[in-house]
Amino acid sequence: MALIDRRRLLRGTAALAATTTLGTQLASPAAANGHGSGPGPRDLGDPQPLDGRPFPAYDYTRANKLPREMSGYWTKSFDVGGKPRTAKVYISPQTPIRSYYTVVAVPDGVDTAEFLRRSSWVDVADRREEGLFVLEPGEGGWGDAHTEAAYVEAAMAFYQSNRYFSIFGLHYLVGYGGGAPALETWAVAHPLRVISQVYVDSPGLDAAYLNTFAGREFGGETDAGYTTVVFPDGFDLIRYDETVLPTWYIHPDPRSIGPSLSYWRRANDTGDAASTDRTLGTVFKQRRRSARWMTSHAGPIAQVAVQRRPVGGWSGPDTGEIVDFLTSYTRYENFFAYGNQLFERADYARLGIQVRTMVVEGFVREYLVHVPRSARRRWRDGAPVVFVWPGNSQTDKVFLDATQWWKVAEREGFILVVVCEQYSNTSVSVSHRDSVAFFRQLRDVMLDEYPVDPTRFYSTGQSAGSQVSQNFAIAFPEYFAAVASTSFTAAPSAAGTITMDGVQHPATGRMIPNYQIYGYGDLGFLAGGLWDGTDNSLDAWARYHLSANGLQLSDVDDVDGERGGWHDRFQTWTWRDRDTDVPVLKLTKNLYRSHNTMPEESPLLWDFLRHYSREVDGDGNVTRYYSESAFRRPRDRRRL
Repeated sequence: MALIDRRRLLRGTAALAATTTLGTQLASPAAANGHGSGPGPRDLGDPQPLDGRPFPAYDYTRANKLPREMSGYWTKSFDVGGKPRTAKVYISPQTPIRSYYTVVAVPDGVDTAEFLRRSSWVDVADRREEGLFVLEPGEGGWGDAHTEAAYVEAAMAFYQSNRYFSIFGLHYLVGYGGGAPALETWAVAHPLRVISQVYVDSPGLDAAYLNTFAGREFGGETDAGYTTVVFPDGFDLIRYDETVLPTWYIHPDPRSIGPSLSYWRRANDTGDAASTDRTLGTVFKQRRRSARWMTSHAGPIAQVAVQRRPVGGWSGPDTGEIVDFLTSYTRYENFFAYGNQLFERADYARLGIQVRTMVVEGFVREYLVHVPRSARRRWRDGAPVVFVWPGNSQTDKVFLDATQWWKVAEREGFILVVVCEQYSNTSVSVSHRDSVAFFRQLRDVMLDEYPVDPTRFYSTGQSAGSQVSQNFAIAFPEYFAAVASTSFTAAPSAAGTITMDGVQHPATGRMIPNYQIYGYGDLGFLAGGLWDGTDNSLDAWARYHLSANGLQLSDVDDVDGERGGWHDRFQTWTWRDRDTDVPVLKLTKNLYRSHNTMPEESPLLWDFLRHYSREVDGDGNVTRYYSESAFRRPRDRRRL
C-alpha cells in the first residue's frame, strides 16, 4: 500500500496520491528514553506497574511535557467481574501535556510489547511525540464484543482520567483481530469521543448491538456546572447513528462485516456511489450536501473505506498508512453533540508552525508561532498579530487544533501566536500563570524577530483564556487594538480593580473594541442574556464596556439580535460609537453549544478584530482607528 495524501483525502477526490512520508510528523524524532533506547525497532523491556505507583512529581525543566519519569512502557491492572485484566501504556519521551493518544487493541496470540515493536507503533509514538493506550485480551483470548464491554469501559475510564498522564480528550482507535469488535463497541457507545477509527481483520458487530444505540438521541444536557440547553419546538435531535466518524476497515470478514459497514456509512452520511483507491480500497465519501451537524464548519470530509486485501503482517508501512488516515482528522467537544465538530488536523511541518520556548519569571514556557505565506503576500513586512490564550488545562497544541485559528490565519494573512499555560494543580495539567509578563516578552519577540504591524496586535481566548483577554481589556487596553474572546467575561470589582496573577490592577475605564461569544449551555454565571432581569457576570461585563464607550444598553442595534450561522445558531447584538457609527461592542450567543468554543466562531472573532488599529504615543496616550476594508484601503481609516 502507498501512504495517503491527507490533503486530497480531506478534499474528497476519488484517487489519492501516494506520498513518501510516514504520517504527519509534528516534530523532529524524539530520542528514545524510558525503558528502551536506540534507533529503529527496539525492545521495550518489561512494563513497569502503575498500580500503587506514586503520582509523578512536577518537572519544571521542560515546557509542556509530561514528567520525564513517566516516559516509557507501563502496565495497569483491572478487576473485571472478579477476573484480572491488564492494559498497557506507552509514553514517548517528548509527549506533551494533553497529547493525542492512539488506543490500540492488539490481536490474539501476540506478546503486546513485541507487537508494538514489530508494527512500529512505538516508533510512530516517538516520532510524533504522542502516546499509546493498549488494550489486550484476557488469559483465554478475546471474548465476544458483548463480553469484553466491561473490560473496555474500565480500561478507558482509567485512561481518560488519571494522575499519571493527561490526554487530548478525544481519541484515535485501532483494533486488530479479536480486539477490533471489542473496541468498536466503545466507539458506538461513545461516538463524540472518537476522532477516527481503523479496524484490521475484524468480523464487525452484529446488528442487534448496533440497533441498541442507533436511535438514541443527544439532548440538551451539558456537563456538570453548565446550563442545560433548551431547544425550540420541533427541533430535530441528533441520533447516535448520525455522528460522523471516519472509519476504515482493512481485510474485514466479508461474511459478518455488513451491519458495521452499514452503520458507519449511515453515520457518515455517505452516498451510494463508491470510488476506488489503491490504499484505502473502496471509499464511500460523505455526501457533498450532507446536513450532518459535526461537519457544518469543515464541510463533507468524512468517509468510510473498506480495503479487502490483507495487511502484510502488521508491518511498519501498514501502520504508517493507518496513522496517515487517522491523523488527517481531529475533533473537539467530547460531551455536547451540537458543539462537537470534526475537522482537519494541523500539519506543523507543511504549515511551518514553530514550537518555541522562553523563560518567564524563572520558568520555561512554550508557545506556537505561525507565519502563513499569505501574511507576507498580503502585508509585506507589516502583518497583524493575533495572540491566543487557551482555556484552563488547554495547551497551545490542543487549542491550535480545537479552534482552527491556523486556518483563519492561512486565509486572512495574519501571524498567529498561541500561548501555552504552566503546570498547575497536578504535574500533568496546566493553567494560566504570569500572563502579563509572558505577553510583554512575547510582544518584544514579535517586534524584534517577525514582520509585524505593531498597531494591529489583537487578543483572544477561551474560558480562562478569555478571562485573560478581558482582563487585559480592562487593565491594559493600550496593549491591543481590540479584543474578542469566548465563554468568560470580566468586570472590575467593587473596589474598581481586576486581578491577574494574584496582583490587583485598577480598571482604566478606557474604551477598547470588544467582542464576546458565549453558549446557551455555558458557565452558570453567563446564563441567560442582557434583558432577562437576571444580573450576572455577563451584565457586569456589558455595563463596564458600555460605560467606557459612553453608551447604554438601549443603544443596541436590535434588541432581538441578528441571527446567522448553521441553523441560525448565532444571535448577535451590536453597539456603535455615537459619533462615528462604528461598532465598538458586540455580543453573540451561540444557541446550540455548551461551554467549549467551536471553530465556526474563530472567523467571527477575526471579522471583528481585523477592522481596528491603535497607536500609542510616548506619554501612553492611545489613538484608535477603524477601517471598513480592514486596512486593505489605506484611505478608509477613521479615527475613533
